[in-house]
Amino acid sequence: MNPAKNTTAISKKPKGLMEGERASIKARVQELKADKANGESAVLGAIAKMPARYRAIGKRLHALIKSSAPALAPKTWYGLPAYARDGKVVCYLRMNPGTPYNDRYMMVGFSEQANLDEGALWPVVFALKELTGAEETRIAALVKKAVS
Repeated sequence: MNPAKNTTAISKKPKGLMEGERASIKARVQELKADKANGESAVLGAIAKMPARYRAIGKRLHALIKSSAPALAPKTWYGLPAYARDGKVVCYLRMNPGTPYNDRYMMVGFSEQANLDEGALWPVVFALKELTGAEETRIAALVKKAVS
């Protein structure tokens, strides 16, 4: 009796990093070399590269995060706008269409440094199609809790 042949096509493993991954790593290397005093301008520069539809949201989120948690320092993190405490990223913004992430929405994410742990399961990344007062209030509360 012959065992059934596996008819599933075997895909080749990708060789090396994808273009977007290489760009992220290059951005990270530049960030590590950059003057830390340029965090604000680096974040604003990263937001300026976002698609027009999300650029305004990025600017509003930047202002919201700075006012909600003044102790967080703006910096870039793998080319993303991010906000850190004692050099460690607490939250970040992501909008990278056409990269390996292929984002469709603006994302607001929180790292393991954020004090958001609640039970055995909690969200750490939120997708935004638009930013209204309700979302601003919720994000401000999350940022404040993250640094508490």
